[in-house]
Amino acid sequence: MTTRAAGGARATGPGGGARATGPGGGANATRAAAPPGTTRTTGTSNATRTSGAGTATRRSRRAGRGVVPGPGSPLGELAREARIIVCCGSGGVGKTSTAAAVALWAAEAGRRTCVLTIDPARRLAQALGLDLLSNTPRPVRAKGLPARGPGSLDAMMLDMRRTFDEVIERYARDTEQADRILANRFYQRLSSTLAGTQEYMAMEKLYELHESQRYDLLVVDTPPTRSALDFLDAPDNLNELLDARAFRLLIAPAQRIGRGYLRGLNLATTAMTKMVRRVTGSELLAEVGEFFAAFEGMYDGFKERAGLVYDQLKHPSTAFVVVATPDGAALREAAYFAGRLAADRMPLGALVVNRIHRAGPVPKVPAAARRRLAADGADGRLLADLLELHDGLETLAAAEQRRVRDLLDRVPNLGVVQVPLLADDVHDLAGLRKLGAHLFA
Repeated sequence: MTTRAAGGARATGPGGGARATGPGGGANATRAAAPPGTTRTTGTSNATRTSGAGTATRRSRRAGRGVVPGPGSPLGELAREARIIVCCGSGGVGKTSTAAAVALWAAEAGRRTCVLTIDPARRLAQALGLDLLSNTPRPVRAKGLPARGPGSLDAMMLDMRRTFDEVIERYARDTEQADRILANRFYQRLSSTLAGTQEYMAMEKLYELHESQRYDLLVVDTPPTRSALDFLDAPDNLNELLDARAFRLLIAPAQRIGRGYLRGLNLATTAMTKMVRRVTGSELLAEVGEFFAAFEGMYDGFKERAGLVYDQLKHPSTAFVVVATPDGAALREAAYFAGRLAADRMPLGALVVNRIHRAGPVPKVPAAARRRLAADGADGRLLADLLELHDGLETLAAAEQRRVRDLLDRVPNLGVVQVPLLADDVHDLAGLRKLGAHLFA
């Protein structure tokens, strides 16, 4: 079942090269030809796609004629037209499976597709039938996938450290500068453990793949919501660190004389030396100083690149898909993230609510009749118990729909896809196709 708020569709301009965006900076766009029963709105601005996007769109249109989504699914337009789809949401809501199912559908619709995960659980590799994903895209070979195009599906998992190393090698003046940075212990900790580094490197890899124009569509599976917000904040946070002028002043002596920092100080006793080392962490300061000395001249390249990545995320050819379950906490997380996207004028494409409970129609049974059933032997008690369970299911399903409506009241003009609770877990391509059938129904 798919529901749509008014105005929650997209439209493509002539030649597939532009996209209309709705009020509020492009959070949603409108369809050129809305299906019956769907309200259409007119966006307030148009934006031209990035280089190569129009060609990819026209190619995917020709190739994807055999795979048609349902008339009400907002994901159909995204999977056919978008260049980047970012799936985000809290943990345990089926976000990884949703990203993989969208990528698989787009590949089978004729688009050259790559799905990138920065989810450390590595469930995506299992779902796609790959033993282990790596930092470079690997083709997914399976029954039903196009063998010789035009559509194809690649998958990869971010190696944060390797991606950071590649960025350093790209921006370094020469091999000597790159080697100094890569060998620095502060850099090694920075590139492996600093909060937000993973998300920043994911954006770097995403932009690299986008600029290569190898793919018509990139689908990104992000970490849980709070980390997914780091996906938006990471460029500024890392740039602030690398441009920390006050911190540079603090470690300026270490930059000048490296590990001779404390030896150059006039300390009266060994005890005083130990105390100063303990308080200032001089070894760390020396390593940091050496890192910034080696990093000199590279900051502008980082900052420029981060700006380009952020601009691409705001471009109308990008769409964020928020994934949730009907649980109250998950929907609150979804509303929080959707609000942040709107505040940053990011293109919010759709909301996917997985594991929706549905109750089939059952005739109403009066209370007196239920009491007679409960007193009428084992079969009667079983039927009475089943009726009571069905009442509970109806109550649960109604509560879930109220929570979804409440979210839509806070985030208007958002297309919603509701996926029923599936009988089996999604762990292979067959499961992904089954999930895709609901996503694009």
